[in-house]
Amino acid sequence: MTDILFGQSYYLHFDPKLYAAMQPYPPLGTLYAASFMRERGYSVALFDAMLATSEGEWAAALDQRQPTYAVIYEDNFNYLSKMYLLNMRQAAFNMIKMAQERGCTVIVAGSDATDHTNDYLDAGADFVILGEGEQTLADLIEQLTIHNSPFTIHNLTAVPGLAFPTPTGPTHTISRPPLKEIDQLPFPAWDLVDVDKYKRIWQERHGYFSMNMVTTRGCPYHCNWCAKPIWGQRYQSRSPENVAREMKWLKETYQPDHIWFVDDIMGLKPGWWATFADEVERQDARLPFKCLSRADLIVRSEENVAALARAGCDIIWIGAESGSQKILDAMEKGTTIKQIYETARRLHEAGVKVAFFLQFGYPGETWADIESTLQMVRDCQPDDVGMSVSYPLPGTKFHENVKLQLGDKQNWTDSADLAMMYQGPFATGFYRQLHIVLHKEFRSQRAWQELQEVTLHPGRWRRRHLREAAASVYRMATLPAARRKLRKLTAVPHTGLAPMPHMSLADAAQPTPQGEP
Repeated sequence: MTDILFGQSYYLHFDPKLYAAMQPYPPLGTLYAASFMRERGYSVALFDAMLATSEGEWAAALDQRQPTYAVIYEDNFNYLSKMYLLNMRQAAFNMIKMAQERGCTVIVAGSDATDHTNDYLDAGADFVILGEGEQTLADLIEQLTIHNSPFTIHNLTAVPGLAFPTPTGPTHTISRPPLKEIDQLPFPAWDLVDVDKYKRIWQERHGYFSMNMVTTRGCPYHCNWCAKPIWGQRYQSRSPENVAREMKWLKETYQPDHIWFVDDIMGLKPGWWATFADEVERQDARLPFKCLSRADLIVRSEENVAALARAGCDIIWIGAESGSQKILDAMEKGTTIKQIYETARRLHEAGVKVAFFLQFGYPGETWADIESTLQMVRDCQPDDVGMSVSYPLPGTKFHENVKLQLGDKQNWTDSADLAMMYQGPFATGFYRQLHIVLHKEFRSQRAWQELQEVTLHPGRWRRRHLREAAASVYRMATLPAARRKLRKLTAVPHTGLAPMPHMSLADAAQPTPQGEP
C-alpha cells in the first residue's frame, strides 16, 4: 500500500492538436508536490496522465497502489491547466469518482479547482486545495493522520488554503501566502517518472530528448487577460546557483539534449541572466534550452542578450501578442511595438532564436490591427509563432468586462478549439481561418529562407528540403484563396452568445470594481 498516489488530469491523448505534435513533458508541479511529501516521510507514487490513453489507467494505478490518499494535483507550470479545457475537467471528475469508489480520501489541487471549487466538491472531492499546494497538502494530511479520519471541522479550519464540504455547505479557510524561499524545495521527484519512455518518444519523433525545469513561481505583471489563481501577483525566483545545480543534476542523471524552462517569465530580476550564465559555466551545466520572457526585459540591458547566448539559450518565446500598440495598451501589456522589433533584432544578431506568442480577438481589434500583427511577423521574421484567441478566464479584468456576453460555451474543449466565446470583433470561423492564413504565410516564409541558405551551401541539402519546397509551393498557391475566405468571414455574425452590444476598446481597458486580479 502507498500513502499518497499523485495524479493529474491533463491527458495528451485528449488534446488532438498537441497529441499530433507529440512533445510531452511530465507534470512538473505534481513532481514537486510528490518530492515535498516524500521528504516529510510519506510513501508516494505517481500516475502520469500525460502519456496515458484514458482514465482507466488511473483506476488500474489505484488498484495496484491502494493509496490512503488520492491526490489529483494539476501541473500549475502547464499553461493549459489555467484554460480549464473541458476534456481535462471531465477527466478529473471521472478520476475523483474512481478514487472515491475505492475508499480513498480524494484531494484536488490546481487552477481549475481553485476557481471552480464547488464543482469539484460536487464531483466528490473530499478536499480542494486553494492556491499553491505543497504546504497546504502537508498540513492537511498531517491533520488527517493525527486525528485519524473521519475528521472534524474544527481540526481543519486552522489549515489555510483549503475548501471542503460540511453539512451546512462548503467551507473555505483563510488563504495561504505562497512560499518565499523556493530554493529550499527539494528537486522534483523525477525517479517516479518513466523517463525512458519520454526519451524514446522524443528521440523517435524529434531526434533529441527534452526535459522541463522551472526557475520561478508567479508573475508580477498586470496583463488584464491573464489569470493568476495560484500565485496572484506574487513572484518568487530561485537563485541562479540553485537552478544551475539542478540543471547539472539532470544532465548527469538523465542526459537530456535540451531543457524547456516553463516559467511564465524567466530572468525577471536585474542581473539574474548574467549570474546564471556564470553558474552554468562554473558548474559545467550547459544545455541548449528554450524559455519564456518579455520584450521589455530583453531590451532592458545589452548584458541580457549576451548572457542568454552564453547560458545556452536556443530559442526564447515572448508574448508579442499584437502588432498594434492600441491593442497592447488595451491589454495593459506594458510593452511597445518598438521593443518587440528591437528584441527580435538583438536576439538574432546574438545567434539566439526568437518566437512570438500572438493573441487575436481582443475587444476593439480591427482588420487593420490584424494586418499590423501579420506585418510584424513579416518584418521581425521570428523563428516560430503560436496563435491563440482572447480567452476570458475567471478572476481577470477581461473576464469581468465580457462575462455578460458569454454564452453556453465558456471553455474550450481542447487547445485547438479557438472558439470566440464572447462578442469579440469576429466570429469563431474567422479565427480558425486566420490560424490557417497565418501559418501558411509564416511556414512558407521560413521554408524559403532556409532553402536560400542551403542553396548557398549545397552540401547541406537533404531530402526534407525538397519536401519542404513542394509544401511551400502549395502553401503559397493556396494562400490567396485562404485570404479571400478570411475576408468573407469578417461578415459572419456571432452565434450562441448572449445578445450584448459590441464592447468598445475603451470599455475593455477599464478596471473592474474588484481592481487587479
